Amino acid sequence: MNFGELLKKGRVILDGAMGTELLKRGLRPGEEPSLFVLRDPGAVRSVHRAYVQSGADVIYTDTFGANPLRLGDDCEKVVAAAVDLAREAAEGRALVALDVGPLARLLEPTGDLRFEDAVDAFKRMLKAGEKADLVVFETFTDLYELKAAVLAAKDLGWENVVCTMSFEPDGRTFSGTSPDEAVLTLSGLGISALGINCSSGPDLMLPTLRRFRELTDLPLVVKPNAGLPDPVTGEYSMDPETFARLTAALASAGATLLGGCCGTSPEYIAALSETVRSGAFPAIPAPVSAKKRAPALCSATRTVALDGARVIGERINPTGKKLMKLALTEGNEDYIKEQAVSQANAGADILDVNVGLPGIDERAWMVRAVKAVRSVCDLPVQLDSSSPEAIEAGLRVCCGKAIVNSVNGKKEVLDSILPLVKKYGAAVVGLTLDENGIPETAEGRFEIARRIAAACDGYGIPRSDLFIDCLTLTVAAGADSAAVTLEALRRVKNELGLKTVLGVSNISFGLPRRDIINQSFLTMALQAGLDLAIMNPNSEAMSGAVDAFRALSGADPNGAGYAAKYAGISAEAKPSAAPGLGECIDSGLASEAARTAKALLETQEPMAVVEKYVIPALDRAGVSFEKGEIFLPQLIRRASAAQAAFDEVRAKMGKRPAGAHKVIMATVKNDVHDIGKNIVCTLLSNYGFDVIDLGKDVAPETVLEAVRREDCRLVGLSALMTTTVSSMKETVELLKREAPWCRVMVGGAVLTAEYAKEIGADFYSRDAMGAVETAKKYFGEENGDDR
Repeated sequence: MNFGELLKKGRVILDGAMGTELLKRGLRPGEEPSLFVLRDPGAVRSVHRAYVQSGADVIYTDTFGANPLRLGDDCEKVVAAAVDLAREAAEGRALVALDVGPLARLLEPTGDLRFEDAVDAFKRMLKAGEKADLVVFETFTDLYELKAAVLAAKDLGWENVVCTMSFEPDGRTFSGTSPDEAVLTLSGLGISALGINCSSGPDLMLPTLRRFRELTDLPLVVKPNAGLPDPVTGEYSMDPETFARLTAALASAGATLLGGCCGTSPEYIAALSETVRSGAFPAIPAPVSAKKRAPALCSATRTVALDGARVIGERINPTGKKLMKLALTEGNEDYIKEQAVSQANAGADILDVNVGLPGIDERAWMVRAVKAVRSVCDLPVQLDSSSPEAIEAGLRVCCGKAIVNSVNGKKEVLDSILPLVKKYGAAVVGLTLDENGIPETAEGRFEIARRIAAACDGYGIPRSDLFIDCLTLTVAAGADSAAVTLEALRRVKNELGLKTVLGVSNISFGLPRRDIINQSFLTMALQAGLDLAIMNPNSEAMSGAVDAFRALSGADPNGAGYAAKYAGISAEAKPSAAPGLGECIDSGLASEAARTAKALLETQEPMAVVEKYVIPALDRAGVSFEKGEIFLPQLIRRASAAQAAFDEVRAKMGKRPAGAHKVIMATVKNDVHDIGKNIVCTLLSNYGFDVIDLGKDVAPETVLEAVRREDCRLVGLSALMTTTVSSMKETVELLKREAPWCRVMVGGAVLTAEYAKEIGADFYSRDAMGAVETAKKYFGEENGDDR
């Protein structure tokens, strides 16, 4: 039986945890579980067999962390052996899933790992595990990294690809992705199933699962933990019967593939299998019809529903723009970042990215431009090019669901671009022109739109992902040009039921006071059914027309969005001045922050710049992060901009500011997860603390030695795994005994405030901003100031 046939049977039982089972069979705390495949294959085989005997239809290989970034040249050997072991244990009674987890490195622009390097790392695992029946990418929190994994599988021809992400209680991943962005991005890449794993117990997964069910027709996966772990004992809170009952409730809510994650054992899977197969549950709810869902685009953290007039910012385009041309020829990515931020702040919903300029490498520049936009902005993008190579390069590194602008009625164009649109799950703009040029009549343009729609049908591209551009020609070239465009637009909207897009400002070429013509034409086009206006969002008149139309048409219920945007703004309001240092940090513009800080330092004292501009901006970022208004990528972008400004301060002073308080940071012994610790280090440094990072897998004695050497009064310890919290306790006890002057703050995914107190830690920090607040408060109280 293959995976597709298994899905047709109804509900599918997956296996449970591997690491905790191996701990019972001799795995050492902190040891990479996948290495047990070579060290004790019998133990791994026994775990697989226990799950098969418990009723699992699919067993996961012991390869979750067996990527080349961790195992190096041993990667292929471990993965291949793991698949063989699982196959032997399954004995034909269960399918074998190649289990692939995150790489434990942050991708650009948040981190330093290149996207294609991540793709290559996943490919090494996938090639070595090619004998598996399917691949499961699980426990991902970064949608960009998960896209790299899926593309690696698709590039290698894997048909059965399952994706599960870990979500926080607020319904978003640690990196800020919601089910909306996950569905829009991954469903278009041709995966087989998606859902949730780890995260929490089954009871807390229900709201997120329900949202998935509202969004997609794909089979849904749930693999919850056995409740929450006790940091002291490592035991999870749910017994097998409770776990089975609550997980079965997820089946009632729409999950078709069910298993267990951390803390579950064969006993849990046996209870789950028996409960689910008892049949005492309602039928799987029918998914919401795709025809009833509004089309949408997204980035990794923001979804833009196309439920009314929306604005596509046009400023990242060299056509008629001297500064953009200069930026491309000089390699100035900062200009692109500034334009992205400016348009986002002005109210753009989507950003057009066009780097087509003679004499440059358009393919390479498209990649650079997409990454530059993503580094400062979370708006979806429209990739605007006639080059298939540039379009594909941009689609690969774009995180989310993008628009491709554009195709037209020419067969060779449709056949070269539409396959890329389908492959990457993008939307597409169709221009109403063909081999004979632009038809002079509305009927001619309508017929081309009909042909483009039929071509999309042939490639399996949903009509909800097609936007027709009936083409705006300057009214100076013909008295009826505007009327023809608007009539074609109406027909496309009403007769074909398609969304529409127009480059609005083309209407006024060659005329004086273009702003008057543009605004009037935009209003007429909106009334005729225009959905997406490609325009300059920084034009108050143009943006105001769109905002007013959304309020008057009901797309902005009760004008709430309009009121929020324009409240307190008078008609005589003047354009704002160039952004100050605080605004640069708020926007994540590192280079501009550095330049602005350098200029300020010519007239102000270094620490005054820090206190007046840098620290308040970081405080604002912290508040926004705590409120869920921004997410980890945006927090890191702001921190990087603040770091750039702070670097200028240090350069001016020649050293770190006098009196900077030292903080030693370390991930405890046997724990190799340091992403969270690294983020804390970055933020502490930006707040002016002298951070000494000891790295990961740090022995207690090494921490004590550093405390003595640096005469440090605050240490931060991180642990991610339940199996390594004992090392944290050991380190805290050693510091309390040998360095009583030093205070200890602890944090990590498995820790609680209660456990921190139990092991003798002075402070518990839930996240990076919490660590900053702890350090500020501690040193402020110690020194009698409120630093």
